[in-house]
Amino acid sequence: MNLINRFLWFCAGAHIPTLEKHPTEHNKYLGIGATILFTGLFAALSGGYAMYFVFKGADFAWLFAIFFGLIWGLAIFNMDRYIVSSLDKNASAKKQLLQATPRILLAIMIGIVISRPLELKIFDKEIKENLKVSYLNGQRSKIDTLNKAFDKKYTIEIGKLNELKAQRDSLAATIKSDRQKLNYEIFGNKTTETSGVMGYGPYAKRKEAELKQRGQNLDTLTADIRQMEKFVDGRKQFDGLMNEKLLTSKQLDSLASIAGFADRNWALGQLSFTPDGKRDVTTAIAVTFIGLLFIFFECLPVFVKLMSSRGSYDHAIENEEKVQIHLSDKDRDAEITVAEQIQDTKIGIRAQQRIDELRNK
Repeated sequence: MNLINRFLWFCAGAHIPTLEKHPTEHNKYLGIGATILFTGLFAALSGGYAMYFVFKGADFAWLFAIFFGLIWGLAIFNMDRYIVSSLDKNASAKKQLLQATPRILLAIMIGIVISRPLELKIFDKEIKENLKVSYLNGQRSKIDTLNKAFDKKYTIEIGKLNELKAQRDSLAATIKSDRQKLNYEIFGNKTTETSGVMGYGPYAKRKEAELKQRGQNLDTLTADIRQMEKFVDGRKQFDGLMNEKLLTSKQLDSLASIAGFADRNWALGQLSFTPDGKRDVTTAIAVTFIGLLFIFFECLPVFVKLMSSRGSYDHAIENEEKVQIHLSDKDRDAEITVAEQIQDTKIGIRAQQRIDELRNK
């Protein structure tokens, strides 16, 4: 237990020999040290998770993630330890606040960096669904773009094909109407265009000959359409349009699973909006509050140090610093005195040498 206490005091950046002399301060620095330690652990998990997506699919991706996670966690741990230990509790409240302001801003930046990868993991399911929609819309947009480019490139051929189809449809409708009129003429149905006499007479024979001719024209027209469609399909195959198809559910799942950090980060930002572009307040609040939670957790060691009252440990540290400053000043004075004496001795020796030289002349 003593080793754990000393380790947490180390995490808090406390001077352990001095802190051990003040039992009333032990719990405060245990709490500060534990907060800094868990912040470092969260940073390690966050950095490792982010790096895993950077190297996802590569060999030993998990090894890179663990290595970077440890490095990142230690860096954040060391930075937090410095931020907390550098706050001077012996200064006035205003000075402490001024000292803490840049450190709080730095803690906020660290909290944002730490929280993002963890948010990606928390909203993993929603992010994947958003990515699927994005990939599907992207594929549709690509196909539409290719079709528009193809239509523009082969405007004449497509226009001629549409014209032939319109002629075919019109001719087919005419043949259907004429066939009905022929039936009326044969069965004696009286209309404005039939005689009303039952039987296969001259009028019926003429109508049948016209129908036969129109049928031949329809067959020729249909053959021309098939030939033109074959040409257009061949051009589509050559330009790659036939190979572009909408992604299946299995393909979308696969793409969402291997999505990189940038795509997932973009999808997380899009969760705050509905498909029609309106603000999704509920999801936006959830994402924001989770981010604020990690930011607050990162700032917590600084807040705890600021809110804590000046204790016996802080007083002892102040006295120890005064003693160290006093000793340093005395050492400086002693070094100066020694240097002066050495210089005086050098001057005396040099002066005596000069006098002896003058006497020998």
